[in-house]
Amino acid sequence: MSSCSELLLWSKEQARGANEHVFDWNGQLTFLQQKASEELLASVRQNQSHLLHAVCGAGKTELLFPSIFASLQEGKRVCVAAPRTDVILELFPRFQKVFPKTTIHALYGGAPNQEGFADLILATTHQLYRFENAFDVVFVDEADAFPYYADETLRRAVTKAAKKNAAIHYVTATPTKSLKTTNQSILSKRYHGHNLPVPRFSGLWGYARQLKKGKVPTKLQQWIEEKTKNNIPFLVFLPTIEMLENFPGVLPRVHAEHPERKEIVMQLREKKIPGLLTTTILERGITIENVHVAVVGAEQQIFTSSALIQISGRVGRSFRYPNGDIVFFHHGITHEMDKAKESIERWNKA
Repeated sequence: MSSCSELLLWSKEQARGANEHVFDWNGQLTFLQQKASEELLASVRQNQSHLLHAVCGAGKTELLFPSIFASLQEGKRVCVAAPRTDVILELFPRFQKVFPKTTIHALYGGAPNQEGFADLILATTHQLYRFENAFDVVFVDEADAFPYYADETLRRAVTKAAKKNAAIHYVTATPTKSLKTTNQSILSKRYHGHNLPVPRFSGLWGYARQLKKGKVPTKLQQWIEEKTKNNIPFLVFLPTIEMLENFPGVLPRVHAEHPERKEIVMQLREKKIPGLLTTTILERGITIENVHVAVVGAEQQIFTSSALIQISGRVGRSFRYPNGDIVFFHHGITHEMDKAKESIERWNKA
């Protein structure tokens, strides 16, 4: 877009009536989930900002359903935004199933054209540049994720997309100080009641040099072979795209610009591939049953404590498989690694 581009502003209201929306979810919330969900709903009805601070795998999405349905019944237009495309891709089919009669659009880079006026929009925060004064209720999922927290224009886009004086609600496991609001709900347990898997530290000395020479460090190779042999799906997180692309072997790999990222992740979910290599692009918004995780170069700057907590949160999310291996391979332990492990242990004691 340039300064000479023609812009069109459409402000016609077309939200539908209450009778046209259906809430088709038969799940059972735990006591803590129910409490947090009711607190969020109260804030939504009072048009007051709310922070839902919940551990990874606590069932945050399910807690949004009652508030979204109540808003739709009142003829309001709702937006659920997230910084990452992968989060939107994960949420879209779940929302379609829960709200089968509601027109829902999923907006992200490369999304197909979608017809009709959507009462509920799932969008990356970048897509909200396209909206102004459009939504009565806005939820920002993973509100501390890059690039949203680091880009003031994205935060302004979210505010601009909401109607004047409309409250914005935030959902995350690792909130920044700027997200703290008067109204908060804290959910310290996963929906299945099991503790969060605690990461273990394992020295992988000189890994960068070995990988550059085209050799997978022995300890990492053994970890991959063990998971493959036992038919356990796995993710290996790497700190740079260069290291990802030059990683020896034929394991599938994805990063932010990969054109087939969605399809490759689906192959792992369907167990058509044993595992995959990834950058931090998959640290959030992805749920794969029984997945185990390794972080290579956990000491590197890109792996902040928040990123490491989110990565660890990929493990043990399933009721059938509440445990799993999360290992930080490193060339020296950092404060961020310690901070991530201590935070997880603290949640388990809460």
